Amino acid sequence: MLEEEFYRTYSFYLKNKYKEKVYKLPVKLNITCPNRDGTLANGGCIFCSEEGGSFENCSVNMSVKEQILRNKTYISKKYNAKKFIVYFQNFTNTYLDFEDFKKMILDSLISDDIVGISISTRPDCVLEKHLLFLKKIEKEKNIQIDFELGLQSVNYRTLIKINRGHTLAEFIHASNIIHKFGFRICTHMIIGLPFDDELDIIEGAKILSSLNIEEVKLHSLYIVKGTKLCQMYLNGEINMIDKETFIDYVILFLRHLDKNIVVQRLLGRVPEENSVFCNWNTSWWKIRDEIIEKMKKNNYKQADLFNEFKGVEKK
Repeated sequence: MLEEEFYRTYSFYLKNKYKEKVYKLPVKLNITCPNRDGTLANGGCIFCSEEGGSFENCSVNMSVKEQILRNKTYISKKYNAKKFIVYFQNFTNTYLDFEDFKKMILDSLISDDIVGISISTRPDCVLEKHLLFLKKIEKEKNIQIDFELGLQSVNYRTLIKINRGHTLAEFIHASNIIHKFGFRICTHMIIGLPFDDELDIIEGAKILSSLNIEEVKLHSLYIVKGTKLCQMYLNGEINMIDKETFIDYVILFLRHLDKNIVVQRLLGRVPEENSVFCNWNTSWWKIRDEIIEKMKKNNYKQADLFNEFKGVEKK
């Protein structure tokens, strides 16, 4: 069963663009976020751990070059990979001192097989000076640079409850300025936040579509030990949706999503030793297969409920 029959996959997009498989090389830095260090708030997002969303990466004590070389060696041997995207994954990479940020980018360009750079950040930490510098590098090195932009929900009340430190307005502004410079955006969305409902899921897909976001990465809501969300879960303050509802929500999101938007993944995961709840104790790939099977059974496809915002005229 091919996923591409039901939604536009990231692997298919990369293979079509580069004519072969391309693999991401995650890089983990000793950095933070403005809603963790007191600039905007303390403690970070209620779901975020001290790892900043990256559990299986190299040590932050390794340099950018060392991490890239180590991951490239492993992935090259395992998958016979020849082209790579450097992925600055944890926390807010544009929150670095600007000179350190420039060094981070330049240090990642270690060989011609690096065809792209992905930068994980927040909507309120994207400045024009970053974009000017990155556009210069992109042209000089003939690589593609894109942004992984956390949003998680389009419901501004939910964003406040999860302590994001920004609302939808900041995301829209960041998307506009990033697109003005010609960079692609991958938006992160959590499916299953206890403060969201079905209408929020649909509206999320519609807003990303209206903003011409190029890619989306969906996350299931897992609960990491030591987080504020974990404390709320153990105290019985929140309820998790069941697996069947999650599957329905993901499908609903895809059906309202522009067909041109690439779907990097349908759900995430976290090591068992780090979590108290993750994917209903089911392998991520099994849930992915259940999503595809339900779409096949009901003849659902990405964008089959998408309205292209053409407007309504009086008959």
